[in-house]
Amino acid sequence: MKTGISQAINNKTILELRYHGYSRIVEPHAYGIDKDRNEILRCFQTSGGSESGEKSGWKLLKVSEIFSLHLTGQTFTSRPGYRRNDKAMTTIFSQL
Repeated sequence: MKTGISQAINNKTILELRYHGYSRIVEPHAYGIDKDRNEILRCFQTSGGSESGEKSGWKLLKVSEIFSLHLTGQTFTSRPGYRRNDKAMTTIFSQL
């Protein structure tokens, strides 16, 4: 999964994934480790479901809770409001 996420970020490829029982379409922007040593993904969700009911917007997902991941082959451009060197991450593997 780690390779797929980094590849998606490096190639700006949209991901389709399942997280907390919902199918989601996301634009991955940064991937790394948080202060609790969890692998996390900062992404912008464009469609799908979520526990909060927000179907689109910035999300911070725990990679260990992603059930399946698929590179769609569609590309995206960096979203307004994205900042490199995400403060939620103590180590960054890949980022736009």
